[in-house]
Amino acid sequence: MRGSLDKFNMLVEALQELPTIGKKSATRLAYHMLMKDSFAGMKISHAIEEALGSIKKCSLCGGMSEDELCFICCDESRDETLLCIVENAKDILLLEENALFNGRYFVLESLAELNFSNLEKIAASGIKEIVFALTPSVSNDAVILFIEDKLSDYDINYSKIAQGVPTGVSLENIDLLSLTRALADRVKV
Repeated sequence: MRGSLDKFNMLVEALQELPTIGKKSATRLAYHMLMKDSFAGMKISHAIEEALGSIKKCSLCGGMSEDELCFICCDESRDETLLCIVENAKDILLLEENALFNGRYFVLESLAELNFSNLEKIAASGIKEIVFALTPSVSNDAVILFIEDKLSDYDINYSKIAQGVPTGVSLENIDLLSLTRALADRVKV
């Protein structure tokens, strides 16, 4: 009996490899795509195949692109004096979807993969401020210091996104680092 649903089980296992998808969710999704709405399953399959064949990293900023340069790097209306350094291309999507930033971006996957020549090329193009939109951590603070040191020959101001207590969250649910930074960076009202 177990071997009779090998293809279904393979699909469930494949879906479980996605972030935040456990066995129950994967089983529900697989069942829906195969038994309830096979057209949706085919549509998803086709979209994945198309995306895998055409999406790549922008050669300049590291964001997602269908061309050599992404639409942001090609957009002449953006503020070319501002650069936002993010941890991954997905962060760019979030900032862009909400129209929160109008400058350029640079994706910092890790220091080991840092394309410093591209970052230096961008910095030399007239950047006046670099905004670090990185997850607050001691290691990312070290990364910020490293980049500031490497770009010290340029006249650039550095800032990072604010940290602290999220709206609607009680203090008892805040981690110590966030609470400490919120108190240290408090603002006058």
